[in-house]
Amino acid sequence: MKFLKSLFEWIVIIVVAFVLSLVIRNFVIDTRIVPTGSMLPTIQLDDRLIVDRLFYKFDMINRGDIVVFKSTKDMVSEEEDLVKRVIGLPGEEIQIKNGKVFVNGKALYEPYIAEAPAYEYGPVTVPPNSYFMLGDNRNDSKDSHIWGFVDSDLILGRVWIRYWPLDRFGKVNQIPPDYFSEK
Repeated sequence: MKFLKSLFEWIVIIVVAFVLSLVIRNFVIDTRIVPTGSMLPTIQLDDRLIVDRLFYKFDMINRGDIVVFKSTKDMVSEEEDLVKRVIGLPGEEIQIKNGKVFVNGKALYEPYIAEAPAYEYGPVTVPPNSYFMLGDNRNDSKDSHIWGFVDSDLILGRVWIRYWPLDRFGKVNQIPPDYFSEK
């Protein structure tokens, strides 16, 4: 009898831990391992990230935020989650020319990119409830300049902390204080 009571207690503990794990992972925070170099130099290949899935929903998505979103078959050959930087907000005009990204005709100051984009794009207007995403490794990133806009319903969360490797532990989103002042 004592054995059955102990076994039941262990089963309850395991079930509660499993349910809590599912709730936390699906609604509060999640983790990601970055499989590509599309966000270099900001995020390195195989960095481990903590993604805020809850609190970002009470805040606006801003230009410069690094987000995780579900891909569609138009974006990649198989559905997977992608990590990119938000560049264009709903209703804004985006254009890429002469190695610079322009939002509503103003060049962005982007000290975090690997190199200036070597392609031309736009001008296009970001539709309602959509975002224009670019990787920081502009010339080696499949992003909105190839497959278009990301619907807000596909966004899973905002990248919050890099937890591995330990020597780069810390907050990932480093947004310039003034995106529109050229340096």
